[in-house]
Amino acid sequence: MNFKAALLVTAFVAAPFAATADEVASGGKMSAEMTPPAAGMEMLRSDSPLRAIHAHVCGLHFYSGDLQRQVIVHHYCTHLSEDLLQCVLYDSDKPGARLIGIEYVISAKVFLSLPEEEKKLWHSHVYEVKSGLLFAPELSTEAERELMKEFVGTYGKTWQTWQVDRGDQVPLGLPQLMMGLTADGQAKPELLAARDRMAKISAADQKKARADLVAPAIQPGSDAWQKGEAVQLQTALVKTAGPAGR
Repeated sequence: MNFKAALLVTAFVAAPFAATADEVASGGKMSAEMTPPAAGMEMLRSDSPLRAIHAHVCGLHFYSGDLQRQVIVHHYCTHLSEDLLQCVLYDSDKPGARLIGIEYVISAKVFLSLPEEEKKLWHSHVYEVKSGLLFAPELSTEAERELMKEFVGTYGKTWQTWQVDRGDQVPLGLPQLMMGLTADGQAKPELLAARDRMAKISAADQKKARADLVAPAIQPGSDAWQKGEAVQLQTALVKTAGPAGR
């Protein structure tokens, strides 16, 4: 899997981090103490981890165990190796977007090496790519196609840390495991329509254009929710170590 090569087909820098102080403030209410200083806001060290972000893709996720709770998610990803991407997730691609989670993307080779219990946390990307649900907003048609060729055989593990869909004003509760859609009819029509309007694309047209993309077999163990094995975190009290726990 060679994500960097796919992205070099076109000149592309996808990073929402060079916003001005005014743009950041416009995304939500900030106190004077919390407003970032204007000086240096547009500067990042050349070796900053944020500078390594080179991919922006947008798709739909749903909460593991609840297909009715779906969200539009923008992924900003860094290529760590031939077999691993790490992505920070936002609820939009606009200044002031909220950081709502993280996703790790691995190759099928790595997925096959995972313990069976671990595989239950991962979802396949075949349907997301083939259906047109996943797309790269800034890329040309040719470059996006090359990227999707790489994504189609990968697997993702996604934790959502901010449940913006229920109106939370700050991140509350435990991280939630998210999954990817796997079949026609699962995406909420109104959400998909909103995504298409926002991006000025058509998922149906994307699906037709990707009909000839080779889709590898989905490995057993992923998309566990389809077998009635949806995984989600629950709070558990544990005895503290040390003097306070004696």
